[in-house]
Amino acid sequence: MPGFKGNKDSLPSKPCLACGRPMSWRKAWARNWESVRYCSEACRRKKHKGQGTHE
Repeated sequence: MPGFKGNKDSLPSKPCLACGRPMSWRKAWARNWESVRYCSEACRRKKHKGQGTHE
């Protein structure tokens, strides 16, 4: 989607795994949109915080 200038509602979106908020496609995520899981660095840290060793 290089040079996108239009309605942002038509962009793909998916929910953040940590907070559940919808996140819209961003140009920075163009190359790895399929592997994007969290809407922010804070959500990424929060998701991993409660997970430790499985005993």
